[in-house]
Parts: sequence; C-alpha cells; structure tokens
Amino acid sequence: MNKNQADSSDISEHPRDGKPRPYSCTVCNKRFRSKTYLNEHRKRHTGCTECGKCYQSSRHLARHRRSHSEEKLFECTVCSKRFSEAGNLVRHSRIHTGVKPYKCHVCDKAFSRSGALNSHMSVHTGDKSYKCSVCNKCFSVFKCMSEHMNIHRGKYKCTECGKCFQSSRHLARHRRSHSGEKPFECTVCSKRFSEAGHLVRHSRIHTGAKPYQCHVCAKAFSRSEDLHRHVRRVNTGEKPHKYHVCNNSFSVSGALNSHMSVHTGDKPYKCSVCNKAFSQSGHLNTHMRVHTGDKPYKCSVCNKCFSDSSHFQRHKRCVHSNRRPYHCPYCVKLFKIITQLKLHVRIHTDAKPYSCRHCSQCFRWLDRLKAHLLKSHNECTWFTCVVCQQQFTTRSHLKQHLLRHHECLKLYVCSECQKRFCTSRELRLHRLVHSDIKRFSCGLCDKSYKFPRSVVEHFKKCAAKLGYSNV
Repeated sequence: MNKNQADSSDISEHPRDGKPRPYSCTVCNKRFRSKTYLNEHRKRHTGCTECGKCYQSSRHLARHRRSHSEEKLFECTVCSKRFSEAGNLVRHSRIHTGVKPYKCHVCDKAFSRSGALNSHMSVHTGDKSYKCSVCNKCFSVFKCMSEHMNIHRGKYKCTECGKCFQSSRHLARHRRSHSGEKPFECTVCSKRFSEAGHLVRHSRIHTGAKPYQCHVCAKAFSRSEDLHRHVRRVNTGEKPHKYHVCNNSFSVSGALNSHMSVHTGDKPYKCSVCNKAFSQSGHLNTHMRVHTGDKPYKCSVCNKCFSDSSHFQRHKRCVHSNRRPYHCPYCVKLFKIITQLKLHVRIHTDAKPYSCRHCSQCFRWLDRLKAHLLKSHNECTWFTCVVCQQQFTTRSHLKQHLLRHHECLKLYVCSECQKRFCTSRELRLHRLVHSDIKRFSCGLCDKSYKFPRSVVEHFKKCAAKLGYSNV
C-alpha cells in the first residue's frame, strides 16, 4: 500500500493532541491527519536543481532560481533599475515617491521599510540583545550582527588595502575610494559623487528640502544627523561627551573631537594649493572653494551664490525673512539670528569676554581687542590704504574707506528719495526716515523709537530715573 493512503493497522497518536495521523511523508517520515496536509507538506521537498535547496511552493522556488540566473524581471519606471523580486521593486519605488508607510508610535518618525522601523524602535527601548562573540559589540537587530560578523570572518575584503567589510555593498562603496570613480551625477550642477546617499543629500541644496522634522518644536533639517544633534542639544539638554582637560561637555562625539583640536593644536588637513592647515576635513573642503571658485549654494530669491552653506542660511534669514525668533530678555528687542542676540546681550550685562594677553584690559568686541593689540602692543597686521597710506584695524573698515574717499562709489540707492550711500548699513538706517515703524523699544517703559541711537540715549535716562545703577 502507498504510504500516502490511510492504513487502519498503522494509526499513530500525536504526542501533543492525541489525534491519529495515518498519512506519512515518504521523504522525511513526518505524519499528517489528512491527505491535504500531506500534499501541502510535500511541496517543501521541491528542490532547486542548482543547489538542492528545498522550498514549500513553486513560487518560492522560482524566486530562488532567479538568484542563480541573475534574471531581473521587474523594472523601475522612473530610473530603469531592475530587480529579481517584485517586493524589492516596491521598496525601491518609495525612493522616488517618498512614501513612508511604517510609522513609529512613540515619536511619529516614518520609514519606507519595516526593518528600518524595527531597528529604530531600539532607540526608544534601548534593547541590544544580539552580541558579537568576537568583540562583544551589541546590536538591536540580528541582521546587523550577522553583517558585522563578516568583518571578523574576512568575507568581504578589499584587495587593495586589506580592509574587511560587513557586506558586498559596503565593499563596493569602499573600492571607489581607490579608483576615484564617481558614478552619481547631480542633474542641476553636474557635481559627481561616489555614493548615492551623498547625491541625495547634495540635491537638497538645490531643492531646499528638509525632510527631518523635530516632533517637539517642529524645526526641520535636511540631514538626519542634524536632527539628532538638535534633539540632544536643544530638547533634552543632554551632553554626554565630556572632555577631561577643560570639563566642557558636548551633545555629540563629533563636536568633542573637533573641540579637542583646540587643546592639541592638531591640524592634519592641509590645503594642497596654499598649504593652509585645518583641524577638520569639512573646513578644508569649504576652504578649497576659495581656489576653485565653486559656489554651490544659490539663493532662489535673488540668485546670489555662496560657497558655504552656513553663509547661505544666514543670508536667507537676514535678507529675505522678516522672522525674528530670538528675543532679548532685557529690552524686548528681537533678532533674526542667535549670534546677533548674544552680541546684543553684552550691552546689558557689560560682559567683556576678550582679554589682552599682554595686559589686564578686557573688551566687549573682538575687533576692539584686535585694534588694542595693534595700537598698544604692535601685534597683528594693519590694513593699509594703497592710495593714502591710512591704516585700519579691520579689512571692513579699509573697504568702507576706499568706497567713501577714493572710488566715490555709492552703490546703495534709497528707493524713496534716490539718495545714495556707500554701505548697505547706512541705507538701512536711512530708510527709517521714510518709515513710521518704531522698531526700537525701551525695556523699562513703553516708549519706542525709529533709530537705535535714540533708544540708547533714552534708556540711560530712563534707567537713572528709575534708580537702576548697573544698566
């Protein structure tokens, strides 16, 4: 009798539920209650002719066979990239659509893959239950630990330098550092990159996209690491990275590493053109644009270009935005950037953070210290006018002198009365004459003024009248 037929003389009892299982598999001798269950089970023994691996269905076997043939049936309609599995194409398509269906129930952060969400959850739980048996490094996801073990096994090893990597993808990316290959090109400015992720981040310079948003204050960022740094620094106040020399604390390890160079004086990054040295590679990259003339950051409003992203962001806030989120606690004055607020507060606190190394004098402003060093101790370099030989302590003062006295260029024109000015600051102050807005308020009473000098004079009188002696 065939073994897949019921045999009344061969009825066995299952140890867990006590039910008879008369149908037996001829391959592995596993027994079943019905012929249907046996036939479903038999599909597991459908084997691959290449490697002998078995699968429970013809669909799974067909998918596996494509790994041998390298056949890729599924093509992306946007970028024409091909995939061997439909699921991989679906996940890839989310790069173009931006769809992120998997959302964290704790912080509402969204992900395009379920695996990425599972990995993210360990941020909240702190669970790292998978431990490397070689170096004791812990991981929250088993797959991450498995890939990490490849480093110890030497499975993916660079033939150039011998460095080992956790996956073929990481090895391929590393090999480009030897070959100099940059296959990813920006469609806007034609700049090329060795990694697709670097191109994605770069493209946000042109689009202005900031996909990473703080769930506490709604501030948005173009890079995830900037968001993480913001959350640690601003919202939690946590600064776990402490330097033992000066006891300064930092929210991220990168900031600590940068700060350490202040004490060591180490500047390992040197410019190949002028030999100027820098403590951080990012500073060198920014400096190189002085020589190349590259200005990748373009303002979409006025088309002005910048070589540094921080200068670009400051330009947008100071020139094109009326938002003033920084509030002085002493006089109710508002500022567009926090640096302006910090400088302004020194007027009220009388803080003088810049001290002369030669004498006991202290200064509120850095340019005043530089002027003191030049005049009193003959330190640093004067900026000399090539026309009249007059000397200045700062480059900006020399520039203003040249515009005003020698070139007679008054490029800044008032749109109301056509009066011309040498500097943009002079024009801004002049425009207040035509305006009825009184932006400068006294912090001790309700009076407001058009000009800053007016409120300063009033503030001194008001403070003396109310009996404040330390203002």
